[in-house]
Amino acid sequence: MLNNKIILITGGTGSLGKKLTHYLLKNFTQIKRVIIFSRDELKQYEMSLQFSKTDLKKLRFFLGDIRDLSRVTYAFKNVDYVIHAAALKQVNTAEYNPFEFIKTNILGSQNIIEAALNSKVSKVMALSTDKAAAPINLYGASKLCSDKLFTAANNYIGSEKKVFSVIRYGNVFGSRGSIVPTFINYNLNSKYLPLTDPKMTRFSLSIDEAVKFVIKCLFKGIGGEIFVPKIKSYKLIDLAKSLNKNKKIKIIGVRPGEKIHEELITRGDSSTTYDQGDYYVILPPQLEQKYYKKKYKIFNKKNKVPSNFNYNSFNNKKFLSISEIKKQIEIFKENNE
Repeated sequence: MLNNKIILITGGTGSLGKKLTHYLLKNFTQIKRVIIFSRDELKQYEMSLQFSKTDLKKLRFFLGDIRDLSRVTYAFKNVDYVIHAAALKQVNTAEYNPFEFIKTNILGSQNIIEAALNSKVSKVMALSTDKAAAPINLYGASKLCSDKLFTAANNYIGSEKKVFSVIRYGNVFGSRGSIVPTFINYNLNSKYLPLTDPKMTRFSLSIDEAVKFVIKCLFKGIGGEIFVPKIKSYKLIDLAKSLNKNKKIKIIGVRPGEKIHEELITRGDSSTTYDQGDYYVILPPQLEQKYYKKKYKIFNKKNKVPSNFNYNSFNNKKFLSISEIKKQIEIFKENNE
């Protein structure tokens, strides 16, 4: 599928983008080119230093902002597949800078869709977050709106063979700006570890799991789906104990826009959600329309989840043990030495 193809990754200098680029160049040797589209020239330069001369021949860095439609359109020339990872993501920051999050996460997503519709791009996989499910913060609301834009974009393709799908997952363990590097920094430089609430839980998957799931969805996507992996949860108090069981924990209270537990699938999603073994697929709510019935006939009704089903980090059947969390922390440290 990727032989002689060009893939563009928006926000490609982020944790996932970098790992995904390494994975693509290593495992798909016949790929034609990987384009990194992002707005920070220093991060692009630093990323370029991580690749061999052979890899750099297939790697291109494209400076630009997804808020700029003309620049996005220019970047999409001759591109076959787009993995859209660019976003503003800090929950607390969004509460105080809502206009900026709307411009990037919503209007920027619209630009991705318009540029894809007006180019030869055949597939767009947009990366989302558990915070888009029943959002209570502006970041989650902006990503829910983005998800709706991408699933609805399939209504605009006409007779063209274009696919727009969404991948929704929890926190990538150790990703830039996440709780793991924050805790490590506090462990080194503070007398305590800050914890918002001792009951708090989160979904988590490793960077390698995230990359493989993105590639899997790129192959499987037929348009309109929201892909949700089956992943483990962890308790933030266990994360703190895993890092340093002797460190004092200071309860600082829930920050603006934070949930105690996160959801990946809400009860409202359950009417169009299918269990596909190691992942779920949420189909569009327009499922009963004739066009959609034909398109999604591959989904077996026997695999439909029960009514009122929901998938959250608290009632998840699988949790990371303290030993598993310690192992993930060591992997993170090794990758960031």
